Amino acid sequence: MKIIKAESAGFCFGVKRAVDTVYKCTETGTDEKIYTYGPIIHNEEVVKDMEKRGVRVIRSEEDLAALKEGTVIIRSHGVEKRVYEELEKKGIHIVDATCPFVKKIHKIVEKHSEQGDRIIIIGNPDHPEVQGIRGWAKSPVSVIRNVEEAESFFCPADQKICIVAQTTFNYNKFKELVEILCKKRYDNSVLNMGDILNTICNATEERQREAKSIAGEVDTMLVVGGRHSSNTQKLFEICKEECGNTYYIQTPVDLDSEMFHHSSYVGITAGASTPKKIIEEVQEHVRIKF
Repeated sequence: MKIIKAESAGFCFGVKRAVDTVYKCTETGTDEKIYTYGPIIHNEEVVKDMEKRGVRVIRSEEDLAALKEGTVIIRSHGVEKRVYEELEKKGIHIVDATCPFVKKIHKIVEKHSEQGDRIIIIGNPDHPEVQGIRGWAKSPVSVIRNVEEAESFFCPADQKICIVAQTTFNYNKFKELVEILCKKRYDNSVLNMGDILNTICNATEERQREAKSIAGEVDTMLVVGGRHSSNTQKLFEICKEECGNTYYIQTPVDLDSEMFHHSSYVGITAGASTPKKIIEEVQEHVRIKF
């Protein structure tokens, strides 16, 4: 069986930086408690390994309020500005592992909202990255994730807007939604849109392009990543459109012989929060077992 693995599969720069930051903090030799604000990345295997090393996850507002000491590592997705302020008020040590590309969006949103611009985030309102971005705005924020929401969006004609994107959003969908919003503005004779900023990470765009290309060539496509990983879910959607025989798996345990029925060419890609070790295990398992 022929197997092709995407070169872009696995940890992106921001995720690797966050994961390395956590492991480095666990190696200091001190007894200080270490926490991450939410799972450091959306990969259960990585989070479990960190928990074995004593890293605890702050999962709720109640957990945050009860915290009195220790080190809190801000995850790669970033957090609202108020979280920094609350931790600083408590005198808790903060280690910021926010992805630099996400941090850039925080600064954009803060700046434009201070100018009174209406902030529009193209992304999933339930994703922690988007929730964090919202928390840096000082003016009204709208989150748009699909065509229906873009079509129904309303903003006064004289209100300047600023559009940004979740870093892991589907690039083609981003373009489609921006076009709808622009048309609505132009139809109202408003030419001054404000800033439209494609803040989708370059690594995300490249990963999506490569996955689409591979999925269009193979008989079976495997997308490896955590179930709660937004960028992995989008990879799955993209691959499914090109290859009907596409499967979303977390580890080699999820593989089944039915996936490879009448298959001679298998493609493998993985989300930005998937460790290299797991990708290699999946590749080897396919090679040996099927």
